[in-house]
Amino acid sequence: MFTGLVEALGTVVSLEEKGEQAQLCIAIPFSAELSLGDSVAVNGCCLTVADIVATDIAFDVLAQTLRVTSLGNLSAGSVVNLERALRVGDRLGGHFVQGHVDGTGVILSLEEKGQDHVVEVSLPAEIHRLCVDKGSIAIDGISLTIADLKSTSAVFWITPHTFSHTHLRDAKVGDAVNLEADMLAKHVAALMVK
Repeated sequence: MFTGLVEALGTVVSLEEKGEQAQLCIAIPFSAELSLGDSVAVNGCCLTVADIVATDIAFDVLAQTLRVTSLGNLSAGSVVNLERALRVGDRLGGHFVQGHVDGTGVILSLEEKGQDHVVEVSLPAEIHRLCVDKGSIAIDGISLTIADLKSTSAVFWITPHTFSHTHLRDAKVGDAVNLEADMLAKHVAALMVK
């Protein structure tokens, strides 16, 4: 369980294919505080620490994860959003994020508006139906509020702090991003089908 508040940025050291799977190695600023088996959200995807070599942390990435997320697009030098799992008693400043990516979208626009930035991201239909104006969604692990829900996309206003402390500062139109719809919306939608 995560909050969607990015804790730090990491730099991809390597993404090595291993058959249908891969091993992702990232230089992580808080590596000294990690242990084997810990959960870390990497661009919003919950991964398990598989190996630790100094500041480099290795994660095994399953074939299913590569299919559903944008992690397969990473390469050496890519900057990623990082968040350690929530501890009992921590403040919950974002929203409940599981690190279970529902699909990917594409950055359609990214513009500076005064001191803020506005980003528009495409939403697949199965994720769009779980979204509401002023509702929450995680974009590459960033807890964001939907400012404007359009027919196939959503618009978000990004504060200066969020912009400068996440990989959005390096984002470009056309970049694929991981999407995780609000957990409560997913549960309600599933109950309505039964």
